[in-house]
Amino acid sequence: MKRRHFNALLSLGAAIGSIGTLPQAWAQAKAPVILVVGDSLSAEYGVRRGTGWVSLLQERLKAAKRQEVTVNAGISGDTTAGGRSRLPALLRQYKPTVVIIELGGNDALRGMPLSTTQANLAAMARASQEAGAKVMLVGMEMPPNYGARYTQQFRDLFQTVAKSENTALVPFLLAGVADRPDALTLFQADRIHPNESAQPLLADNVWPTLQKLLAKS
Repeated sequence: MKRRHFNALLSLGAAIGSIGTLPQAWAQAKAPVILVVGDSLSAEYGVRRGTGWVSLLQERLKAAKRQEVTVNAGISGDTTAGGRSRLPALLRQYKPTVVIIELGGNDALRGMPLSTTQANLAAMARASQEAGAKVMLVGMEMPPNYGARYTQQFRDLFQTVAKSENTALVPFLLAGVADRPDALTLFQADRIHPNESAQPLLADNVWPTLQKLLAKS
């Protein structure tokens, strides 16, 4: 991937998004919940509400005649530490059957030790499983200027947690988006956040793994 693309992608802004509210359908029918705990890449930063990849997953669930509803608990700028601290309340509130964890990019941006990121992700996975949910980790990658060793270690930590905690894994949320020659056409003017046209591609990266996870239900 070109360095300028990755540098932009991982400069996840400090703007704060709002935690998704429980869909009306769930409130009425108590449908199973898929809880997404993430950062700006999940929080529909800079795109119209309802057009982000989490919302697109909901559309695909409906088309597949599934009963699950998605709850988007993404917050722009969030880290694994932030996700870990707010997860217990989310688990109590929504009692999800599936938890999708899309965090880690901001940890690297802020210079957090890889061991801390790994420990936080593992703790979130365990807490979710103890609450009765299946877990999916959604990985991120770092730009080459972080050094070959660091980028490989960062990539590997998602696989390590997925294996140790027996979770599903999407290795790289932005596969087919940030690593293509015309990548900038799929990003907003800030060159940081995927634009609306990119959201279906992000959903494409998550959907097959989610389908497999739900098939085990």
